[in-house]
Amino acid sequence: MRIEDTCAIITGGASGLGEATARVLRAAGAQVTLLDRQKERGEAIAKEIGATFAETDVTSEDSVKAAVDMAVTAMGKLNAAINCAGIGTSEKTLHKAGAHSLDHFRRVVDINQVGTFNVARLAAAAMAQNVPSEDGQRGVIVNTASVAAFDGQKGQVAYASSKAAIAGMSLPMARDLAREGIRVMAIAPGIFLTPMLMGLPEEVQKQLATDVTCPQRLGDPKEYAALVKFIIECGYLNGETIRIDGALRMR
Repeated sequence: MRIEDTCAIITGGASGLGEATARVLRAAGAQVTLLDRQKERGEAIAKEIGATFAETDVTSEDSVKAAVDMAVTAMGKLNAAINCAGIGTSEKTLHKAGAHSLDHFRRVVDINQVGTFNVARLAAAAMAQNVPSEDGQRGVIVNTASVAAFDGQKGQVAYASSKAAIAGMSLPMARDLAREGIRVMAIAPGIFLTPMLMGLPEEVQKQLATDVTCPQRLGDPKEYAALVKFIIECGYLNGETIRIDGALRMR
């Protein structure tokens, strides 16, 4: 699929990995619609890069349906969906204050796992209406997992399980959507310099970087975005999770 022919929605597009992806794809000639709850920032970025913005709650069916409809109207079609929306918090299964909060666990899973599936399924319904390419393809979905899906640390039981579920979606969803010509991939980033990490002291950032094998630094969101671009363009990538982590293995 050519980037110039790509019409993409990007959840979490107002910051971090989503924002970087929006900027890279737009600069390469794709049409882009940002989906995010951060209305003011999302609108500002969309205006800056020449994109569309839709205020969206990924856990809401009605909200995502409205955003997908807006995107199709604005861009003429939808043939790429990149899921970057998510949250990461820390709590042990059992700690001094008691057992892990069930509400906390449900919230992480609802946003990360259910939100990703909600967007993917509704985006797929829109992509299925596209005219197929010569090899029968109508679109591509890229979901964001995490290295925590495989190397979850203490305090990451909610986050790691939600990201493991996203990695686990790749193959069965790809198989489900094969008839419609829609590919499904997942990316598992390591430690990236997103707004959450940028707020940490420089010493802490340097300490985190020492755990990365090579290059010994935090990931640049533009590197994640470059991988998304490659997945869109490489039509034979399907049903797999790609780690992008500098060979980091969390302990």
